Amino acid sequence: MNRAIGQTGKTPVSLGLLGAAAFMVIADVRVIDPLLHIIANEFEVGVGSAAVIVSAYTIPYGLFQLVYGPLGDRIGKLRVITGALTIFAIGTALCAFVPNIALLTLLRFLTGMFAAGIIPVTLAYIGDNFPYTERQAAIGKYLSALVLGQILGGSLGGIFGEYISWRDIFLVFGIVSLAIAALLWRGTRHFRDGNRSQERLSWATFQPYYQLLTQPIARTVIIAVFIEGFCLMGAFAYAGAFLRDRYGLPYVAIGFMLSSFGIGGLIYSRSVKWLVQRLGEVGLMGVGGWSMCICFLAISLLHSWVLFIPVTVVMGLSFYMMHSTLQTQATELAPEARGTAVSLFAFSLFIGQGIGAAAFGRIVDNFGYIPCFMISGVAIALLATWLVKKADSPKTNEQ
Repeated sequence: MNRAIGQTGKTPVSLGLLGAAAFMVIADVRVIDPLLHIIANEFEVGVGSAAVIVSAYTIPYGLFQLVYGPLGDRIGKLRVITGALTIFAIGTALCAFVPNIALLTLLRFLTGMFAAGIIPVTLAYIGDNFPYTERQAAIGKYLSALVLGQILGGSLGGIFGEYISWRDIFLVFGIVSLAIAALLWRGTRHFRDGNRSQERLSWATFQPYYQLLTQPIARTVIIAVFIEGFCLMGAFAYAGAFLRDRYGLPYVAIGFMLSSFGIGGLIYSRSVKWLVQRLGEVGLMGVGGWSMCICFLAISLLHSWVLFIPVTVVMGLSFYMMHSTLQTQATELAPEARGTAVSLFAFSLFIGQGIGAAAFGRIVDNFGYIPCFMISGVAIALLATWLVKKADSPKTNEQ
């Protein structure tokens, strides 16, 4: 069977099917946002304590980014994607039947561990099978599924939380994911996807990550995305619970409101060329970081839930202005080993998010939501200022 999708027009699986798998993973991440308050109430714990399920998912998701790349090279990327999605589906479905927060935390840990083997490995698979001239368009189509999952995940969580049950959304996600995995298996069981590495998996496999971190520019990008994940994603995980406690809004409304973040991402994708021309990379990081700070302060200080929607749209746009710039820089850290650089980038982002959610949970439980959002906003503004200064320094430019 022909392996070069872009060159032959033939593929064992469609790009849409791979996108469907990515949609389920991202929707599964975002569905928690409007449900956190409900889950905390059912298990009789504080919102900050319930947020352990966020960290339990994102930390293994980040850690195992470093494993699945070499594993996909060794045994085949499609095989890794299909196997990971199957176990992810089973773990997600089982979340519907948990009797306590401890078991839910364990299952979220396991699903996060296997979810890590889907999106990054798919991007590598697309890179293997589409010629460079067609690759950007293929990745763009694939990433549209991720943005859609980000938008609809929160909305679906709000709908199920308000009218059905938070448990049932996990059951639905699990069944749908299992069906997608079955279709993937059907399409790939007679297919060998490309040249597999003959090297054995060992500690030496991870040596390139260490070598990459010896570069000053790489350290800057990896530290920056860790802080970004820690502050933005860690604090924003409490936005749904904040809306419920402050304004008493129905969960379905909260879900739709949180989806405004993804709309900001869509706006960025449509205007990225214009923004780059107008602001440049340095401007995107500076404006994006300070805009996120202003948005967090606005959420903290304004007393109208109506304003949350436009503010969150701007926050989503601002996040992608900074994050996309850092992501682009990550792809150029090691041109001869882009997979290593991108895996390390994703690892740092999700580890930051997991630790941030846990840290800000302590702040929410002890001091409330406002300090959580204000600290995060100020920290992101300081990060943006640091990045701009690093980019403008002669030493950095020479490197």
